[in-house]
Amino acid sequence: MPALPSVVLPRHLPQHGAAPIRVAPELLTAAGGDPDDVYRRLKTTPDGLSDEEAERRRAECGPNVVVPENRFGRLALLGRALVNPLVVLLVVLAVLSLATGDVRAAVVMAVMVVLGVALRFVQEARADTAAAKLKAMIRVTATAVRGGTAREVPLADLVPGDVVLLSAGDMIPADLRLCSCKDLYVVQASLTGEPFPVEKADAREDTKAVAPLDLRTVCFLGTSVESGTARGVIVATGRQTYLGGMASSIVQQPAETSFDRGIRRFTWLMIRFILVMVPVVFLVNGLTKHDWKEAFFFAMAVAVGLTPEMLPMIVAVCLSKGAIAMSRRKVIVKRLNSIQNLGAMDVLCTDKTGTLTQDRIILEKHCDVVLKEDEDVLLLAYLNSHFQTGLKNLMDRAILDYTYLHAKHAVPEYEKVDEIPFDFGRKVMSVVVRTPDGKHRLICKGAPEEVMKRCGRFELDGQFYPMDHLLLQDLREEYDTLGADGFRVLALGYRDLDPKPAYAREDETDLTLRGYVAFLDPPKESAGPAIEALGGHGVAVKVLTGDNELVSRTICRQVGIGVEHVLLGRDVEAMSDADLAEAADRTVLFARVSPAHKHRIIKALQVKGHVVGFLGDGINDAPALRAADVGISVDTAVDIAKESADAILLEKSLMVLAEGVVEGRKVFVNILKYVRMGASSNFGNMFSVLGASVFLPFVPMAPIQILTNNLLYDVSQVPIPADDVDPEQVTKPRPWSIGQITRFILFVGPCSSVFDYTTFFVMLYVFGCWDPANAKLFQTGWFVESLLTQTLIIHIIRTNRVPFLQSRASWPLTVTTSVVVLFGMWLPFSPLAPALDFEPLPPLYWPLLLLTITCYVVLTQGVKTWLFRKGWV
Repeated sequence: MPALPSVVLPRHLPQHGAAPIRVAPELLTAAGGDPDDVYRRLKTTPDGLSDEEAERRRAECGPNVVVPENRFGRLALLGRALVNPLVVLLVVLAVLSLATGDVRAAVVMAVMVVLGVALRFVQEARADTAAAKLKAMIRVTATAVRGGTAREVPLADLVPGDVVLLSAGDMIPADLRLCSCKDLYVVQASLTGEPFPVEKADAREDTKAVAPLDLRTVCFLGTSVESGTARGVIVATGRQTYLGGMASSIVQQPAETSFDRGIRRFTWLMIRFILVMVPVVFLVNGLTKHDWKEAFFFAMAVAVGLTPEMLPMIVAVCLSKGAIAMSRRKVIVKRLNSIQNLGAMDVLCTDKTGTLTQDRIILEKHCDVVLKEDEDVLLLAYLNSHFQTGLKNLMDRAILDYTYLHAKHAVPEYEKVDEIPFDFGRKVMSVVVRTPDGKHRLICKGAPEEVMKRCGRFELDGQFYPMDHLLLQDLREEYDTLGADGFRVLALGYRDLDPKPAYAREDETDLTLRGYVAFLDPPKESAGPAIEALGGHGVAVKVLTGDNELVSRTICRQVGIGVEHVLLGRDVEAMSDADLAEAADRTVLFARVSPAHKHRIIKALQVKGHVVGFLGDGINDAPALRAADVGISVDTAVDIAKESADAILLEKSLMVLAEGVVEGRKVFVNILKYVRMGASSNFGNMFSVLGASVFLPFVPMAPIQILTNNLLYDVSQVPIPADDVDPEQVTKPRPWSIGQITRFILFVGPCSSVFDYTTFFVMLYVFGCWDPANAKLFQTGWFVESLLTQTLIIHIIRTNRVPFLQSRASWPLTVTTSVVVLFGMWLPFSPLAPALDFEPLPPLYWPLLLLTITCYVVLTQGVKTWLFRKGWV
């Protein structure tokens, strides 16, 4: 299956002591030169490359991909199907059989190899193609200047010499030299682990005096722009980038999911069974039958029978079918193994904007500090939103839309001088404009408490008043009134300054508080039912928002989320990790939280044993998306959020996510069906083979018969990935539990052994098979009973209900199991019988077999029901 993102952002930094990672020499040279020198060296211009030149350089340098897409060609897939332990073992056994004159066994093993390889090749080729189509639906682009025109270009198509434009929310698309920038702050946490943004500049610097990651004129692939704007020229792409040099340490060691760990532990459980069972079977049969050659082949056949050879194919097909089903539900999975984590998720952390609300923010009020409508406040808000060059959020757009419709402000009379971009530490942004009378006016817009901290007075009806303690409390009560009514509130402050070339954050002081703009973002009609649906599926929804407590409480109540426990960002800041883990477990609403707080909250929930999902689409959500067990973003999210996510929603809706969770659980249930079937069957067969080997004067089943039984049983299970799933099997999170699987094996596995032994004694005492001359009859009788019970038991293990009556398998599974049962009953009487050492079974055998199967089904159903009622599986 393909490795999904072309740019892989590390969840864990390389270990200390790893080989040093080098920066491309061209990048260091560019950092030490002027922008004009860089353009000259790279044979480009500020207007960028032509399309023809860009195409030529892409052919020369290759795609801008850190790790080539891990899609397997058809020959590679065939090679993978051929080179696996089971196929190798079968080929070796076939060659040995041929060398010792056992042509029939060699032919059967050859047929098994061909069928097994063909089956795996076809299914995995389909899975690979399906996953590649899904990956193509999610694309990350960069704004490149080509031929003097700025346009969106896929990251993979960028080449050295491309000129790119950067703004807040963009992921740095390659290693580049900045040619010009304004208030550019870049988050380099994916490379350095340092969460705080670093300021960048475009002036040449001494590259020998600082470490590569401290270079201010250089930006690295995989980092992201928090605020500001810039123009840069790409110096290195793909494997030549700094991130490309880290690829061996960060990409080839992806974070192991609980699903990966579960599959690995199950595989080793079965390997331990085989390592114990096969030598014992070999020794017991060699010592009791004195035919070491036959004992060897019998032991090898048992090893093949105990091997869960269908597991890789079942997992690959289940995951690809699950991904396709989820795409129909508008959920695109970037990393297939994260599907199980989505199904296992029991806590979803989400912002409220666009998920609980309509993401259709409307400016409802523009008022002074006592909430009276004021056109001057609207003018300040409009100028701030109009002139800022960063990522315009929904509230900026709402201000602009409202002003265009309802007011006509003479913007040409104002001229932008400078801006101080937004960042999540300050929670404000400012622009400086030249007013019609020639003044430089700084206009600051942001969270009310942050703007107030920067104000020394407030204006009301043309009069100015100091921001003393008593008045400040009154002002807070006024804007709290808006918050309690469900409005999102921003405050406006201003200050007239002496003209100077540039302004900085230090100028955001001694402001005059002018008023507020209040927005309404109504709750979605689907939010309440979606939260109820998630709750019904065992997923608790927790809201992590940067908004204030009053607005967040109101929205939560409107959509049916209880808010008895609320934590504010300042509370999170003051808590130890242990205290936060306890508090986070019982808290539903976290307000006024920063990106660092979100990251800590998710880690705290994971400490309490939760499988945590995080839904986010903003610049500030990338750390939390990487920290979560399953990061979820939306197709309209900023680049860095989409790259950090494991799954992408094509519609920002909790209902879409709830449907995706159900599909994820269906995938897990169908994989678990195969694991339970294979493991319990193998465990039971272990007891049967071991016991029969001790007291029988011949091997209980010929090696060729064991291989045929195994082949037919495998064929019967091929449609499991497409099997139907009962509703109650997806009503709660399904984390992988090797303990539950082990309990199921220990209790259900021996059920088959009980009836294997009854079959043994029927064949020995009813049909006189103690005589070695009747060994073939005994082996035929056990072959048919073993195949039929194993195949029919699929219908019992696949459901928690009563099979056939309360729950029916999908028609493909019903067809394959029916065909295998009928084929197994026909074999002893078929022309193939002599080649497989079968003898026709007497008429009395069939009613006794029917009785055996009936009792087996009743016992297994009873044990299964008891286990479920006890809650042990």
